Amino acid sequence: MTNTPATLVCFAVKEEARFFRQLARGHPEIGVLLTGMGRRNAEQAVGAALAESRPERVITAGFAGGLSPDLATGTVVFLADEATHLDAGLRAAGARPVRFHCAEQVVTTAIQKRALHDETGAAAVEMESHFIHILCREHKIPAATVRVILDTAAEDLPLDFNQLMTPDQRIDPGKLVVHLVTSPRKIPALLRLQKQSAAAAARLGQVLGRVLRLV
Repeated sequence: MTNTPATLVCFAVKEEARFFRQLARGHPEIGVLLTGMGRRNAEQAVGAALAESRPERVITAGFAGGLSPDLATGTVVFLADEATHLDAGLRAAGARPVRFHCAEQVVTTAIQKRALHDETGAAAVEMESHFIHILCREHKIPAATVRVILDTAAEDLPLDFNQLMTPDQRIDPGKLVVHLVTSPRKIPALLRLQKQSAAAAARLGQVLGRVLRLV
């Protein structure tokens, strides 16, 4: 990044960022970074970005799984350092302050979510934000996590995405095709998840766009 954005917004994958990226076009004060999934990818991508430039604040954004039973799909949830000056705007946009749990793998079943909720007391689960916050603290840059609930505490994901990952935590297209060929009954549920993902990304983009004054 040759020009340092005032706000760097990090997403793990392009599906999470698609709607927000459209809003951020033409706004040089906003940077968008795709990190990849999980701790290692997030640390490498964000570490490299912060070594090259110093934004005024960092937002780690994307999907989250619900652990608290009262979080519906499409609910935007957040945790923000006071110095980001985002708390009031996020609340006004309908986002809810929560505690997150950062998991090493995708949490795929309602049973796993219930156990995590009982164990940690966290309301939502994702895979990158905790480590991004640590990097930001090291660089003395305020950070916020802003996520949208994709799957609720009561939902099982249609696939165990952990079994479809490459060693660097990316979805292996070949494994996905083989799995769907051998389990075609899962295709309708996967298509519903894709539709749900698009709606969740749009909702997240709307909230971020409002808070960052892009709309």
